[in-house]
Amino acid sequence: MSKVGKLPVAVPAGVNVTVADGVVTVKGPKGELKQSYHNEIDIKVEGSEVILTAKDDAKQTNAYHGLYRSLINNMVKGVSEGFSKTLVITGVGYRAEVKGKELVMNLGYSSDYIAIIPDGITVVATPDGKLTVSGIDKQLVGEFSSQIRKLRKPEPYKGKGIRYETEVIRRKVGKTGVK
Repeated sequence: MSKVGKLPVAVPAGVNVTVADGVVTVKGPKGELKQSYHNEIDIKVEGSEVILTAKDDAKQTNAYHGLYRSLINNMVKGVSEGFSKTLVITGVGYRAEVKGKELVMNLGYSSDYIAIIPDGITVVATPDGKLTVSGIDKQLVGEFSSQIRKLRKPEPYKGKGIRYETEVIRRKVGKTGVK
């Protein structure tokens, strides 16, 4: 039995979890998420908890057990609280702004980079170089944030680029110019 999968998922007030036809549906104040699951896992809603049980003790089944428990927990948290990641843009002339469903970024390349913001994601750009990506789907928020970061990864000499707010860049010493 999976250590993670054994733990029940607490369902807060205002969130509704239904299980039908191999699909878990979670509805809450921020929206609705659906997730299909493997038939080797039984999912039951009992009161204000979701309980997952594995049908056998195989290694793959244990992996599914923990996986689906984590996915359902993230769905419940997403529709009740939501997820967000903050990116910091550092560099002279580097900036970003949101225009409708597009994120327009000047990152030191010859032309601006335009990223289409996916449905279910909201992006807020502040003048001091911070981007806040938020939404109810944890995977979508993380994936879009990593795609933005990938456009100009932070470099270790001056620290220019796009980094997560909690990320620490190990700085290197440049050339000394000793003759």
